[in-house]
Amino acid sequence: MDLVFDIGSTEITLGLFNGDEIRHHWRVASDPRRTPDEFSVLLRQLLGAQHVSSDGIDRATLASVMPPVAVAVAVACETVLHLEGVMIDARHPLPVRLDVDEPDRVGADRIVNAVAAHRLYGRDTIVVDLGTATTYDCVTAEGVFIGGAIAPGARIAAEQLTARTAKLPRVPLARPEKVIGRRTESCLRSGIFYGAVDAVDGMVRRIREEWGRRDPRVVATGGLSAIIAPHCRTVQHIEPFLTLRGILFAREHLDRYPGETAPPPRPTIDKPAP
Repeated sequence: MDLVFDIGSTEITLGLFNGDEIRHHWRVASDPRRTPDEFSVLLRQLLGAQHVSSDGIDRATLASVMPPVAVAVAVACETVLHLEGVMIDARHPLPVRLDVDEPDRVGADRIVNAVAAHRLYGRDTIVVDLGTATTYDCVTAEGVFIGGAIAPGARIAAEQLTARTAKLPRVPLARPEKVIGRRTESCLRSGIFYGAVDAVDGMVRRIREEWGRRDPRVVATGGLSAIIAPHCRTVQHIEPFLTLRGILFAREHLDRYPGETAPPPRPTIDKPAP
């Protein structure tokens, strides 16, 4: 079995795969103050709660935007699983090509999302990852990542609003009963929720217009996808485990083609105009 870790700024999502089937998944806080020993205890507890033996796990793979946390988790993998935690990043040769100006600065989460989109859909795809940040990634049918956009996530935007305005209370991120609120709380819930929904639809429309490709598939993933994406008119499919699957597919590729070198960048057609 494979254990994969998507290490984000706010949460770590873990997935345990048996082949392509996800058997278990967990979300824990991505706390940079946790030591490798603490992550080791946590990992033992998560596996033990599902009666999963560490001896049955063959590979551990990480994709991270938090390097200090990734190091601690990798040490925990060695301690608990007796396995090297392989980290996926732009330095690895993968089945997608990064045709952007600074490929070495593309986040690991966006890379594995591109890997998963290409493997699962095999067509032009816009991946909308709704997490701490909201990212929009454009992946061609040929497996070329051509860039996208990054925006503040809905929860971050809401927290900043209430933190900087003393009289505005914190409210849950959930669909309100009406768009027009009649109390401060209902106004906030409406503005935050539908602001996030319409931001997705607006960005997707702009990307489609600029990209010029015919009918790209729009796929949503990330921790907030179940809340926001069902109300977005442009989202066609929700795949909550897209990032985890991308990590799995990336590791499979690395193990299948060991020693392969990354191809040099080459120009592509139909990329967005600057």
